[in-house]
Amino acid sequence: MSALLASDADREAVAERLRAAAGEGRLTAEELEERLERAFTARSEAELEPLVADLPRETRERRSSRRPDFPPFVFVSLMLVGIWALTGMGYFWPVWPIFGWGISFVAPGRLRGSCRPRSSNRGCSTARWPSSAAAGRGSGGQAR
Repeated sequence: MSALLASDADREAVAERLRAAAGEGRLTAEELEERLERAFTARSEAELEPLVADLPRETRERRSSRRPDFPPFVFVSLMLVGIWALTGMGYFWPVWPIFGWGISFVAPGRLRGSCRPRSSNRGCSTARWPSSAAAGRGSGGQAR
């Protein structure tokens, strides 16, 4: 148990875990209301810990590592192979669209960065191009 004072962020994190647990059916509405009230009035981390001690650390959303576009990928791939089989089974042309889309599942981190190259978010900018906010209105990216 920690005797450190709880911050607003600590209280909100516990409240979010409680809301997620209630959404999964682990807590009743009355339990949720009671625990949220105790969470937002807690002064120390030691008061927050018992509120979530009987709940699992991960929610269902965090456990799912499968990308949401995987089932459509499988469906489209099977459909393309079916079309290929129905049209005479010559050169296996479905390999190209399947490969093109499938490579995103093999190397997802290398293909999708956390920032877009032309991001106007200063904390996320790659500095390759000036952001539209930095370039000025109507300047087309060049100083006049």
